[in-house]
Amino acid sequence: MKAIIPVAGKGTRLRPLTYTQPKPLIPVAGKPIISFIVDQLIELGVEDFVFIIGYLGEKIREYIERTYPQLNTKFVTQDDRIGSAHAIWLARDHFADANEIIIFFGDSIIDADLRAFKDSEISCIGVKVVADPRQFGVVELDNEGNLRGLIEKPKIPKSNLAMVGCYKIREVEQFIEACSYNLQNEIRSIGEYPLTDALARMHEWGTPLKPIPVDNWFDCGRREVLLETNANFLSREGFATDDPPPFDNSIIIHPVHIGPGCDLSHSIVGPYVTLGANTKLEHAIVSDSIIGDYARIHDIVLRNSVVGNDASIGGLRQSLNIGDNTEIDFSL
Repeated sequence: MKAIIPVAGKGTRLRPLTYTQPKPLIPVAGKPIISFIVDQLIELGVEDFVFIIGYLGEKIREYIERTYPQLNTKFVTQDDRIGSAHAIWLARDHFADANEIIIFFGDSIIDADLRAFKDSEISCIGVKVVADPRQFGVVELDNEGNLRGLIEKPKIPKSNLAMVGCYKIREVEQFIEACSYNLQNEIRSIGEYPLTDALARMHEWGTPLKPIPVDNWFDCGRREVLLETNANFLSREGFATDDPPPFDNSIIIHPVHIGPGCDLSHSIVGPYVTLGANTKLEHAIVSDSIIGDYARIHDIVLRNSVVGNDASIGGLRQSLNIGDNTEIDFSL
């Protein structure tokens, strides 16, 4: 089995953070998003990986090669970002000989027993019920629970069962043919060539596809979901820093993840905070936030925030002499 991981997107919903940092490298509970994916696949026994890179792709390549030197990796660049099926089709020469492939989009984290994907005797699609399916590829089922159709970002959804970005394909040659067919005939959805349409073509040709529900799906493309995911994983065993070193006149409210080389003084950190390596906090209160490497935070209160690497944020100090019956509101 080979793993195909598309990571060519720009992550526009997380700007300005993603102007200089590719979304798959944003840390969640002290671990880059893409490492959640790669580690899951390694546990599944996958050793051959094909990454489709694009925007800031060299940073992703450098991270993968440095962190996972034991893997067999290939990198393919998608210059024209015209859809996920196009991205995967560009890499076809690197997986055409595989007996089966697993596709895992590089900007989401899922909770699932991937052995169900590996052991499935037919091609399968990871799915999850969502409140608003209009932003996702959607699977429609018949009354017996069999797959009836697949639609990309429907304006009027007939199903709330979204595809979560994890797939196993056994009919590799036919999959490549389906992608090629849509590209050659310029069959697009919303101006692109999404993977949904390639799978719909396979379904039209009679290929059996089985939906497999996942327990949790964290689509980390929005700040609020990113922070929610950070809090979720910090609450799990193995992610938070259980025994942080002593810091100067500072309080740690668990759970938090504190990277190496951090310097805290006169600060309160937590709960649900990830601090990157070599971050410095002085006279700061930080909660429910992700702070990047080498950031400096001082004289400020931060909550529900995402701060990039090498950023510096400082607030204001006040010295007040306030008389009776006075009201001051600094929030205005």
